[in-house]
Amino acid sequence: MSTEKLRIIPLGGAGEIGKNMTIFEYGESILVVDAGLMFPENDMLGIDYIIPDFGYLMDRVEKVVGIVITHGHEDHIGAINHVLDRIDVPIYATPLTRGLLEVKIARDGKAKNTRVLNTVQAGQKIELGPFTVELFHVCHSIPDGVGLGITTPAGLVVHTGDYKFDHTPVDNWPTDYGKLAELSARGVLALLADSTNADEPGWTPSEQVIGPALDEVFRAAPGRIIVASFASLISRMQQVAVATANHGRKLAFVGTSMTENAKMARKLGYLEIPETTLVSVQQALQMPPNEVVLMCTGSQGEPSSILGRLSRDTNRQFSLKKGDTVVLSSHPIPGNEELVNRTISSLFRRGANVIYDPIAPVHVSGHASQEEIKLMLHLVRPKYLIPVHGELRHLHQHAALAREVGIPAENIAVVENGQIIEFENGEMKLGDRHPGGYVFVDGLGVGDIGPTVVRDRESLARDGCVIVNLLVNNNGKLLRHPEIVTKGFVYEPEAEQLLMETVEHVTDTVHKANGGLKADVERALKDFLYNETKRRPMVFVMTTEV
Repeated sequence: MSTEKLRIIPLGGAGEIGKNMTIFEYGESILVVDAGLMFPENDMLGIDYIIPDFGYLMDRVEKVVGIVITHGHEDHIGAINHVLDRIDVPIYATPLTRGLLEVKIARDGKAKNTRVLNTVQAGQKIELGPFTVELFHVCHSIPDGVGLGITTPAGLVVHTGDYKFDHTPVDNWPTDYGKLAELSARGVLALLADSTNADEPGWTPSEQVIGPALDEVFRAAPGRIIVASFASLISRMQQVAVATANHGRKLAFVGTSMTENAKMARKLGYLEIPETTLVSVQQALQMPPNEVVLMCTGSQGEPSSILGRLSRDTNRQFSLKKGDTVVLSSHPIPGNEELVNRTISSLFRRGANVIYDPIAPVHVSGHASQEEIKLMLHLVRPKYLIPVHGELRHLHQHAALAREVGIPAENIAVVENGQIIEFENGEMKLGDRHPGGYVFVDGLGVGDIGPTVVRDRESLARDGCVIVNLLVNNNGKLLRHPEIVTKGFVYEPEAEQLLMETVEHVTDTVHKANGGLKADVERALKDFLYNETKRRPMVFVMTTEV
């Protein structure tokens, strides 16, 4: 029996939807699985996206033997450029996933780093230090997804990646039940399994239900059809292309990410669109509306996306027309429902007919529901379970399902990011907790925006700010009336009385100040404004001494 411990540490995806990243550490070797991002919540103002805190890896860079990517969705590959900036190790991905990685790396100006990419296939083995990684195909909402069987000196670990058991997948490639059974027969020490739909009863519908739903939408649409989805959802591109051809329309991809991903997927053979069906955006905009289908990003209501701009009438290339049909082919990411609903209302306001689930089954989840989760547990029969890829409520529900099928509660580890899980001599225990929080990306800044700045932005957005300019002599005496400037607090032409009283209050405070002018004015003004308005604007006091 090995004397070393196997450590498993989720750095993302445990306690949240997104930024999936898990590390496996044994002795002097670390294997990384996935490097994803997460979309910001509504109150994270100005934040573009969030990546895992991989400081644990940065302290042990020399130990990293490789990164294996399970599939090409943003919540699994979105942080790859940030990782490559700091860690130069081999990355292993299936052909479509590699293609999506190459597009992402090239778009961020890091084409030189594509040399670290290695193409692997489902069914293949990779030897990385003490780890033997076996890739097996799983169904998801994107082709070429894999789960992993990871053989370590401490035992066999299975990582499902994102999966569902779709018996009629669009690409006719079902999840590899045989490999799961074969891994089970060897004896699985631990299973890390997708929990995203652990609170959804029954079975997740097959992707095949989307085809008839799209046909019905296309048949009834009087004008242009605009389909919004994720740029990496290649399977949905294929279904839209089929519906477009069936109804004698022409398809144009809109936006850089959608266009580049579609081009790459066609080149690799994962997307089959007849040349006679595909047109450029410029061509599509010149055609009769009832002959056109436009596919773009923005199904999550992202303000910077094509659909987000269309909903606000700020898109430069084209605008919505009365009679357009907009199809949102995705489910809102948890926490994003308000933004999606607001976008839908704005689209209706601009005259579009909006089709979304549950109005019509134009999207189905790519994640296993409760009965599929139970089937996975029965197939793999792990000694220990670590639920991953979900908010804390999903992880706990996954644990409850595991108890239902006979896994003892003490053999289930519901943990959040940064928690070390150790395996030694076939037994599991919890180790130390390392930072596993948010790293905010804001423009070119990575990690330089922390929770305090985000809270300040929220406070500014909620109550605005008041700026006080004081001109004083070297004894702290006012040389003129204080200047008061407000932003986002009150509308100055309609708040003259309040501002006059504010000037008087500041003047009185300055006269009484004794050595702490700025602090005294700030404190007194905050109290005064709250008493007058029941609001708490941020107060900034600036002094100029003459």
